[in-house]
Amino acid sequence: MAKRSSLSIRIVEGKNLPAKDINGSSDPYCIVKVDNEPIIRTATVWKTLCPFWGEEYQVHLPPTFHAVAFYVMDEDALSRDDVIGKVCLTKDTLAAHPKGFSGWAHLTEVDPDEEVQGEIHLRLELVPGTRAGRLRCSVLEARDLAPKDRNGASDPFVRVRYNGRTQETSIVKKSCYPRWNETFEFELEKGATEALCVEAWDWDLVSRNDFLGKVVVNVESLWAAQQEEGWFQLQPHLSKRRREEGNLGSLQLEVRLRDETVLPSGCYQPLVQLLCREGPAQLIPLIEEMTSTECRQEVATNLLKLFLGQGLAKGFLDLLFQLELSRTSEANTLFRSNSLATKSMESFLKVAGMRYLHSILGPIIDRVFEEKKYVELDPSKVEVKDVGCSGLHRPQTEAEVLQQSAQTLRAHLGALLSALCRSVRACPAVVRATFRQLFLRVRERFPSAQHENVPFIAVTSFLCLRFVSPAIMAPKLFHLRERHADARTSRTLLLLAKAIQNVGNMDTPASRAKEAWMEPLQPTVRQGVAQLKDFITKLVDIEEKEELDLQRALSLQMPPVKEGPLFIHRTKGKGPLMSSSFKKLYFSLTTEALSFAKTPSSKKSALIKLANIRAAEKVEEKSFGSSHVMQVIYTDDTGRPQTAYLQCKCVNELNQWLSALRKVSINNTGLLGSYHPGVFRGDKWSCCHQKDKTGLGCDKTRSRVTLQEWNDPLDHDLEAQLIYRHLLGMEAALREKHRELSAGTGAGSTLTGPGEAPEDPLAQLLQVLQDLREAHSCSPASSPPSEPNCLLELQT
Repeated sequence: MAKRSSLSIRIVEGKNLPAKDINGSSDPYCIVKVDNEPIIRTATVWKTLCPFWGEEYQVHLPPTFHAVAFYVMDEDALSRDDVIGKVCLTKDTLAAHPKGFSGWAHLTEVDPDEEVQGEIHLRLELVPGTRAGRLRCSVLEARDLAPKDRNGASDPFVRVRYNGRTQETSIVKKSCYPRWNETFEFELEKGATEALCVEAWDWDLVSRNDFLGKVVVNVESLWAAQQEEGWFQLQPHLSKRRREEGNLGSLQLEVRLRDETVLPSGCYQPLVQLLCREGPAQLIPLIEEMTSTECRQEVATNLLKLFLGQGLAKGFLDLLFQLELSRTSEANTLFRSNSLATKSMESFLKVAGMRYLHSILGPIIDRVFEEKKYVELDPSKVEVKDVGCSGLHRPQTEAEVLQQSAQTLRAHLGALLSALCRSVRACPAVVRATFRQLFLRVRERFPSAQHENVPFIAVTSFLCLRFVSPAIMAPKLFHLRERHADARTSRTLLLLAKAIQNVGNMDTPASRAKEAWMEPLQPTVRQGVAQLKDFITKLVDIEEKEELDLQRALSLQMPPVKEGPLFIHRTKGKGPLMSSSFKKLYFSLTTEALSFAKTPSSKKSALIKLANIRAAEKVEEKSFGSSHVMQVIYTDDTGRPQTAYLQCKCVNELNQWLSALRKVSINNTGLLGSYHPGVFRGDKWSCCHQKDKTGLGCDKTRSRVTLQEWNDPLDHDLEAQLIYRHLLGMEAALREKHRELSAGTGAGSTLTGPGEAPEDPLAQLLQVLQDLREAHSCSPASSPPSEPNCLLELQT
């Protein structure tokens, strides 16, 4: 069993930001830091003071993290990016909101004295002597201090204050991982209540020293233990008075902290068996009935992943289709509400069909971004532009703009429909089989000739309206692009999405009447309807044997876990003539090895076997004078430790690669608990200046810090735990329902003992929930984790 912490983060939008550029605007983006470690960077939204991001992330963390901070920055092309402000949420704040923190938060100024990070290793002891004895404080080392100098490091020293006396350590130059091993003693006085203050500072020759953090220890708590030693998190100074709240704008966030104790797989087997195989027809309708609207999306996703992990997603969705159809009387309202069926189907397409979406939509989206053409069909929004060259300019008429725009959109729409029609065999077998069930169920429910198009519209309501069209309008949110579109490209994408929606609606009169100015696309739309119907007919024409064959063929062609271009560090020569550089190669990570090639189509050479990976961590910026560098520590075939240094192009790509490497190697034997964030150059490590190349590292590894990705493998035990948690919240309602049903049938409502089998699925479910509650109460992981750096009572 394991304690797992995760942060669900949605950065929605900002408003009333201050202008940082001379044009009276800003180019804002967000950086998210967990305990001062950058893990996420949003896209930049250009030339606005009210940016919309709408980006969602999920971060897996160790349970000992302290805070998450959101920094709003202004991107500058020719100078350092400006800091606009920040919002900081501590772990205690998030824990006080079990359903998550949601709403607007005012940005505050970034105070250098509060931007501290890292830990300090102290040993404190009381030494007998005259009067009350002496307090001995040994300052051993520190790690992950904030770099305050331009060289990407600091020159740290420690100042220890107690009872009116101050003593200082020596200065360690150019290191964020200093080691001092210095001891100081102070006279103790009876009844003294003063705390011991240990402050870390960055020494500067010509300017004032920079504050790096402090630890304040209550000495009274030391009397009982006499001696304590451990790592202490550095704390900031007390907050200074800031500018009036609201002057820096606001940030809308949705952040939820979830701590889950995941039991061994065997504990969840009765729940999984009951929900997925023995009683779904009775239990799923009850779960849908008792799930609130705000929880429906989350429950739908968890249930879908649970059934998908058991290979039963098609049956689960078929059951939801039947429930939806049984309460629908009008064909034009079918699958239009936010029911469990629609939410589950949306999640299913994102989990099972994302790679398919990328294959058909990726080239079209790339073309729209690269062309950057001005496209507009609405006459009331047309902007007349000048065209021409060599000083010969002619104003472009509105008719010419509309004609060129229609031509561009027809080309994009035609290309998309052609790609879709060619993709029948590329569509995952489980997606095709699910659409087949949907098509047949709807045709059974609405068999008349006047409803001939309803089965096709049912398929397109999910495929086009809830999957392809949203991806066209927001390609970054579907991982099709790294950046948001600018205003011109966004308008083109919106018009293209409207066109594909009209095709998906089978070009009904109602869809045409909404926006008459879309009429120039009608010939392509009508042709697209015929193409789409032919595509759906072929898509749902799949038998069970073909489905199994396609699934078997797909399992033999496992896609890479992660792939893309990276820069690998290479050295040439020896001694004083040695030089180093980064070379661009194409890397591919599978469940067997990390490989590379000169181009994506070239033959790959294995660089590191997966089983040999010992750690994947970041590298200090000062080590190579470059940012976004990671190191993969591994052993070669002879067992000797080796390190590969790889550079990424941005902080998001860096964390994505680190996450992928950590996930695939999490069960390796011999994983490291510490590492060196620098490089061994000359005769010492650049980070801590130690000369033992094979000694213990100066920083702890972060193998549990990972980003959730759309192509991550399913975690069956975690999904079962999340479903159990949801059912536990509705247990009282389930018991009441059980009493009602029992009273109606004349049966007793008493639960059975552990050795007896309940007579109905609902009674079985209540018994399973009771058994899981008892298993959790006996779990040692359910108790709060102890923090190694909180050995003494800290004062603030």
